[in-house]
Order: sequence, then C-alpha cells, then structure tokens
Amino acid sequence: MNHHIAWEEPFCAEASACFRIGTDNAGNAYIAVGGAEEHYVTDTRDALRALIREIKAGKADHLL
Repeated sequence: MNHHIAWEEPFCAEASACFRIGTDNAGNAYIAVGGAEEHYVTDTRDALRALIREIKAGKADHLL
C-alpha cells in the first residue's frame, strides 16, 4: 500500500547533507536525504522517537 508522506522541512548542515523526516497516517516514519525522498528508510513512529531520544542522550556523539 502506498501512503502519502508528509515531509518536514529539511535539517541541513553547512551547505550540504540535508536530511528530511516524514510521517504518514498509517503510523510510519521516514528519513531521506533532501532531494532524494524517493529513497527513504522507514520504520514506525515509535522507532523514530526512540532513535531521536538516543541521539539526544549522546549515544551517537562518537559520529560527530
């Protein structure tokens, strides 16, 4: 089934690397590179919430 994805405004670094987060009415969340939204990673909104919480807690700081 194809759901309509409502994309948020992109989150961008300095002049490049824009990421977009989107959701649909079926409870799915999507992450894509800005300009390539047809190639996304998808999971549940709960999974997206968990990812954001972990990032905010510093568990991805080693990637910075």
